[in-house]
Amino acid sequence: MKDKKNKFLELAKLRVNKTIKSIQLIGNLSNKSHYSYSSEQVSQMMNALDKELKKVKDKFKNSKKDEKKDGFDFKR
Repeated sequence: MKDKKNKFLELAKLRVNKTIKSIQLIGNLSNKSHYSYSSEQVSQMMNALDKELKKVKDKFKNSKKDEKKDGFDFKR
């Protein structure tokens, strides 16, 4: 059991730090002196990021041992 926890901690740290760096690099694209973009393009990027983050949050929220929650349920 400890191996699973250690593996989670190790991978989570690496992946979250890598993701943070990638998000920072996306933020660098906001520099108008180097790039040209429309508000629609920015909106599409933010929507895509929000959508993926929501999926990840839902996975952790709904994860139970050996159980997948794909159906309807009332919020509590």
